[in-house]
Amino acid sequence: MKFWPIIFIAALLAGCAHFEPQPLAPEKTAVQFDARRLDDSGLQKFLAQNLGRETNGLPVTNWDLPTLTLVAFYFHPSLEVARAQWLVATAGLKTAGARPNPSVTVTPGYDSQIPGNYSPWLVPVTFDVPIETAGKRGKRLAEAEKISESARWNFVSAAWQIRSGVRASLLDFTVADRRAELLQKQFAAQKEIVRLLQQRFDAGEISRPELASAQIALHKTQLDLSDAESKKSDARSHLAQALGLGEAALDGVKLNFDFSQTDAEKLTTAEARQVALRSRADILAALADYAAAEADLQLQVAKQYPDLHLGPGYAWNSGNAGDNQWSLGVTLELPILDQNQGPIAEAEARRKLAAAKFIELQSQVIGEIDRAVAGWRVAGEQLKTGSDLLAVEIQQQKSAQAQLESGAADQLDSLTAQLEFGSAALAQLDNEMQLQTALGQLEDALQSPLTLANSIVRQMQKLPN
Repeated sequence: MKFWPIIFIAALLAGCAHFEPQPLAPEKTAVQFDARRLDDSGLQKFLAQNLGRETNGLPVTNWDLPTLTLVAFYFHPSLEVARAQWLVATAGLKTAGARPNPSVTVTPGYDSQIPGNYSPWLVPVTFDVPIETAGKRGKRLAEAEKISESARWNFVSAAWQIRSGVRASLLDFTVADRRAELLQKQFAAQKEIVRLLQQRFDAGEISRPELASAQIALHKTQLDLSDAESKKSDARSHLAQALGLGEAALDGVKLNFDFSQTDAEKLTTAEARQVALRSRADILAALADYAAAEADLQLQVAKQYPDLHLGPGYAWNSGNAGDNQWSLGVTLELPILDQNQGPIAEAEARRKLAAAKFIELQSQVIGEIDRAVAGWRVAGEQLKTGSDLLAVEIQQQKSAQAQLESGAADQLDSLTAQLEFGSAALAQLDNEMQLQTALGQLEDALQSPLTLANSIVRQMQKLPN
């Protein structure tokens, strides 16, 4: 029995956690970031698991919005930050569920006046066993569960934000690329017009202002083309950032943005609006925050009732005086001067704040949805008008080409018709850009499963072991 203290201490130490240093090396993390590529084996496996279609073991090469969204889910650091915050909140459940430890107090004493005893030493030992009352542990756990749930929905919100960033960047890049192609054709046509007009000017058939006007238009198109190429490069850089990759990872990659309006009408229904107001990730996170505030209020109310402390004790004397003593103490705080009214008032105020934030968020979401629906409908009308105008320009261009082939018109007339068609095509590209931007805002406002499948969202919510 004389070894029991050593055995007891060893058992305690065996159950303790040990610190393991994990230093960060900026040089190493930077190299790892630059090494990320779309042909990464881990990424390809992740894509095969979540695309919902067979890849037959071949690398994925169709880099459209759904595929690139999964790439961002795999690489983007913001999602790891949100996941880590969720893990922190989940770890709080262990803290909330912990029971208070008992304690032991040993206060050796010396008394030389004990009659008939050859040892003056006394060894009183007192234990303190705390007992929580009023269900405080359960209320702490309820609050921690709601905090964890809020963090989980914040993680889902982060996934939607990442998807939104990928879509916007891919759209910008695709539109900039198409604009550069159209302007390149415009530039070639205007260059040829200037050449023909220069010949006519040299022959004295036209005045200098006519030639100067064409030359100014040529230089303006050249500036527009340079600006489009710059925006294309900038959009490519933003897309790489939205994916969590270095720009070099996109070298040689063919990117594809689908301009179709699949399921767009379903996103404008009253049912889609109601579903969003009930199930958007940030709405659910705000509801969880309110539930956590309410659980905290319940906990603070419960803290009005003091905890009980049992204090059994034993006083030992090594002599033969027979004065060994057992005792049983009970400690109970008397809630006379303070009944936890301050923390209760703070918790009530936090609950009111959480309710106000939820109502504010819900009103913002309603506004976002209504504006997005209205914007999408206006953009759709503009696109339809632009399509009608483009059809007229196509017909005019065909007519000019037919007249050129029959000899009824010269090359300058055909090039002028080509320029007018190019201008209409550029205007229609702007209309398509506005419509797709409005559709993206509608998708972000609704967070519908039609946009991002629930199966992928559930897969992303799986916590790592």
